[in-house]
Amino acid sequence: MMSRTWKHKTFMAITVITIIFICLLIHRHTIQVSPSIVYSHELNPNSEVKSSSRIILSEDESLILNKISGWIHTGSLNNIRFASSAKNSKATILNPRKKYCTGDKLTIQIDMFDHLGNRKTYGGDFIRSRIFNPILNAGASGVVEDFNNGTYHVHFTLFWKGKVYISLLLYHSSEAVSALWKARDNDYGLISFVGTFVNRNQSSRSPCGFKRDSVEDVCEYRPVKGNESFYCIKQENFDCGSLTTVQTSNRKVTFLRNTEKPLFKRENIAVAIKGDYNDINVWTCTALTSSNLKTCAIGMESTLPSGFVLQKRWRPVFCNFQAMTQEQMYACLKNKRVHFFGDSTMRQWIEYLERKLPGLKTFKFPHMAVDDKNNILLFFYSHSHPFVTARTHFVKGSLHMSDEIDHIAGGPNYVLVISLGQHFRPFPIQLFIRRVMNVHRAVERLLLRSPDTKVIIKAENTREIHMDVERFSDFHGYIQYLIVREAFKDLPVATVDAWDMTIAFNSYNVHPLELVIRNQINMFLSYICS
Repeated sequence: MMSRTWKHKTFMAITVITIIFICLLIHRHTIQVSPSIVYSHELNPNSEVKSSSRIILSEDESLILNKISGWIHTGSLNNIRFASSAKNSKATILNPRKKYCTGDKLTIQIDMFDHLGNRKTYGGDFIRSRIFNPILNAGASGVVEDFNNGTYHVHFTLFWKGKVYISLLLYHSSEAVSALWKARDNDYGLISFVGTFVNRNQSSRSPCGFKRDSVEDVCEYRPVKGNESFYCIKQENFDCGSLTTVQTSNRKVTFLRNTEKPLFKRENIAVAIKGDYNDINVWTCTALTSSNLKTCAIGMESTLPSGFVLQKRWRPVFCNFQAMTQEQMYACLKNKRVHFFGDSTMRQWIEYLERKLPGLKTFKFPHMAVDDKNNILLFFYSHSHPFVTARTHFVKGSLHMSDEIDHIAGGPNYVLVISLGQHFRPFPIQLFIRRVMNVHRAVERLLLRSPDTKVIIKAENTREIHMDVERFSDFHGYIQYLIVREAFKDLPVATVDAWDMTIAFNSYNVHPLELVIRNQINMFLSYICS
């Protein structure tokens, strides 16, 4: 009996080690493909490299930029008193009813005024809208309709029975939005990059960035496919392939004009717009019927809003799913190979699964988790430059997302989860559009060769109301959220609308609480197990 038990344990240990070794070999093969092109391309002094300060967009990329630009009012501000004022603006319920029922629509009109009390004649204000009930742990976002004349309609759906409280925040005035939009397009200079090259026991630090504005020789790092480059000034006696880490810091520079800076004081950000109405009571007016929504599946279009929170649980409104037990999570992920691409908000997902599924064995370099019993493989990949972090970012093994996707075989047991956003906020929007479209093209190639691969887009989420709004404002995040929605709408992918979810949960944390992550994971699992 003892011998048989010992043999079984030995067999299991050898199996786990073998699986890990094979996975590492696969990953090693992936990150070493075409190193002379991807990460070790050394430019000659005479090489012609155009400055990256203005990316020349392709036709499809320009279409997205033009569509997004059309939603933003641009102008110059000479005095903050002419900016939109939440205090002076008015919110009114259109066509109020004596009785509201679950499922009813509620529309609120906002008439915007400036600080002098003058009626605004143009739109473009960044408004965050939400209904909620703290007792029921309920919340949902609203949809803002801009008439471009100072009038807005905010559309809500009354999802639950009971009290409904209304929150309308003037997050940024249209004048602040205009200032952020123009400042973001100015240059790459808000963030400083320093790379470290290593040659045995020697190292050398070098300035890096997306813009080549030095006459010195540079190392260029770019994906195999896709016209986007990251540069470091070449160091003597150090090969370009010896770049090991990159550190970032905020530069003491601003592209905001002095007249615009008061718009971004804390007291002028996310200010409540008062309404001439009381809280609303909602009733169940008809007998409840079972939901006729289809089960959540890849390819379904996510609505706006995509769902609501009730009793701390996310409930999508365009499809149907149930939260999973631990046993069901194991069954869902069995025989699956899941690739998570993105930043630390994406890493939260794999870390959540590692905590909730004790059968997963975690390895950090590269970040992967293995369950040999259920044949589960989870991988996390960072999205490569830019990473804006006070910590040292290791660039080895961190290829462009499009290159990583191109080296994935795909198939019915493969799942890709993609997230782009937070680290791109301090840079010109053209850089983000180019990256998103390069990833889109890689996903398109993957689905052509392996159409049964499951691809899920995790939208960017909200974050802190940060004083450093020029770099990290949620306005930048919202524009990127819209760009990702627009870019991937033509592909058969699924969306976990983290933007909508974090507004509904009233989250102001770049790394949402585990409650929010749990609901995101439930949505993710519902797609891959339908």
